Amino acid sequence: MIIGPAYIRLHRGTNQCNSYVIAIVSAHFVGYYGCPFEIAMAGDRQIRREIVQFGRMMHERGYVSAMDGNLSVRLDEDRILCTPTAMCKGMMHPQDMVIVDPNGRRLVGRRDVSSEIGMHLLIYRLRPDVHAVVHAHPVTATGFAAAGMALDKPLVSEVVIGLGSIPLARYGTPGTPELAEALEPFVPEYDAILMANHGVVTYADSLCGAYMKMETVEHFAQITLVTHILGRQEPLGNEELEKLLVVRSRYQGIRSSAARPLAMVDDSAVSPRKRMPYPER
Repeated sequence: MIIGPAYIRLHRGTNQCNSYVIAIVSAHFVGYYGCPFEIAMAGDRQIRREIVQFGRMMHERGYVSAMDGNLSVRLDEDRILCTPTAMCKGMMHPQDMVIVDPNGRRLVGRRDVSSEIGMHLLIYRLRPDVHAVVHAHPVTATGFAAAGMALDKPLVSEVVIGLGSIPLARYGTPGTPELAEALEPFVPEYDAILMANHGVVTYADSLCGAYMKMETVEHFAQITLVTHILGRQEPLGNEELEKLLVVRSRYQGIRSSAARPLAMVDDSAVSPRKRMPYPER
């Protein structure tokens, strides 16, 4: 039995189970094209396009340069679609993506998988609610990571609502188990992590959500840098943070369960306008 594009068009939109059709076509597609790769693409075409789109946005905004960064999406329990290694994120095409299993073994794709896939696999293993991971090197946030400084002060209400706190993980050599080991203590409790002397990783229930969190981290890093330049910070207090946690549950699109940042002082002891000035150097 030879299955070609006409069969696929005929059955598109019917009541047959998509996975059943894909299984049949995959089994016989070699006889038509000599390679099952094209049909593997058909089932996740839109997700591949989204990865290309967000990869291009990361590159255009300066979150990555050259061949830096990587993105992935969990397709199901057994398959993860991810960007390939050694490729500019602003120059990718849908067919460049690679599908791996939960152990990082390549299942589909012509290119090699990213050397940092272990970081993605760790996050998917520890966070069943996560379906997408984004790793990048945005300049300001990575500057804080290189300086050994977490973004954990409650300075901006929207950041507290959307991300809680952004901790700093110790340095781990990229592409080795050290990196995943350094991240592991933080993954269950946070949705964005600075990696010392490396960059940032964010994750969410969708690729758009993971990318938006990366934007938030970089924007917050820029705001925090301005407070350092001004020589002053006024973090939110406990009472204000408790109110923001209530607000978080009502914000559309906010599904973060990340820990809130700790208040710097006791609200009862210090008036709001005198809260924690940044020490002069």
